[in-house]
Amino acid sequence: MANVFQELATWLHQVFIKQFDAWILLGFVAQFFFTMRFVVQWLASEKAKRSVVPVAFWFFSLFGGGLLLVYAIQRHDPVFIAGQAMGMFIYVRNLWLIANERKAAMTKVD
Repeated sequence: MANVFQELATWLHQVFIKQFDAWILLGFVAQFFFTMRFVVQWLASEKAKRSVVPVAFWFFSLFGGGLLLVYAIQRHDPVFIAGQAMGMFIYVRNLWLIANERKAAMTKVD
């Protein structure tokens, strides 16, 4: 059993300590921003007592997804690159739709 713990400790050291550099730090920062979109969405939904997707969700998606895309490109991960690149179009499109909706609402008020 001690051997299993030693192997686990060695693996954890290799993955989280030995290879730590600025790119790994960027990856963790990017993942933080990407995760914050779920926190924002959850809190907004709890407050409204219904499912809500606030604008901040899309900005966190765009910023976190963009950073994760940079990270994936640097790591040469084709699956991660394809997934994040597709998401970027969706996030920008949603923000564009929201901006158009707000612009139309402002025009009606005037």
